[in-house]
Amino acid sequence: MSKPMYRLVDGKGRVLIPKSMREAAKLEYGDIVCLGMAGGKITVRKVEVIEVGDQSPEAVEAYVRTAFQFMPDSLRLDLIGELSRLLQKKEG
Repeated sequence: MSKPMYRLVDGKGRVLIPKSMREAAKLEYGDIVCLGMAGGKITVRKVEVIEVGDQSPEAVEAYVRTAFQFMPDSLRLDLIGELSRLLQKKEG
């Protein structure tokens, strides 16, 4: 295991994962991580697909963001248009 690194938790509960650790774990912007507890320690692991059955708002958002990355541009534009129409209905 590498040398421990210490970080402060900010006011919103966020912790910056150092670049060297992100690179070693192959974590990039937009990747999904699963947070868990094991033996009183917080665990972080990169995941490619959200576990089946987890329909929490956070899991659904992560799934949609990941799916969006792999869509062709034409499908992305269609989805953006549909979401815009839904928001306009909600507001109007």
